[in-house]
Amino acid sequence: MKKLILLCSFALLSFSCDKKADEKATDKEACETDSKVNKDGFEMYEMSEMAALMEQMYVDNQRLKERIIKGDTIGKFPQHFIKIHKAVMTDETDKDAFFEEQAAKFIKAQELIYEDPKNAKEHFNNGIDACIQCHEVKCGGPIPKIKKLYIE
Repeated sequence: MKKLILLCSFALLSFSCDKKADEKATDKEACETDSKVNKDGFEMYEMSEMAALMEQMYVDNQRLKERIIKGDTIGKFPQHFIKIHKAVMTDETDKDAFFEEQAAKFIKAQELIYEDPKNAKEHFNNGIDACIQCHEVKCGGPIPKIKKLYIE
């Protein structure tokens, strides 16, 4: 009898953990992707234009962070960042006044890095603040990743 109870408890615990992991994965995917069904009936995920742009901005900011830390020349403002105002989102209802305000704050902070390199660290961190403030409201999944961009 003890073995049966133990086995049932283990099965229930295992099922419960799998369900929570699936829910977390689904939440993150919903922030980043659109789903499409392929010819075999499998659901495949494709990154939205906005998610792809944000991934590129993340990579660009990792490189920029390193240049700021090392005191290297910063270069020119990446013009593709401006696409943040026009990129297609997974859920277009997320593109509201709040999003546009945070996007404008992010772009302004990014531009200031290149215009005022003496205060690049401050401007860079202000841009990261704008990202986090927006993601706290819109799509929280990437916040831990974004926080890694801060320059201490």
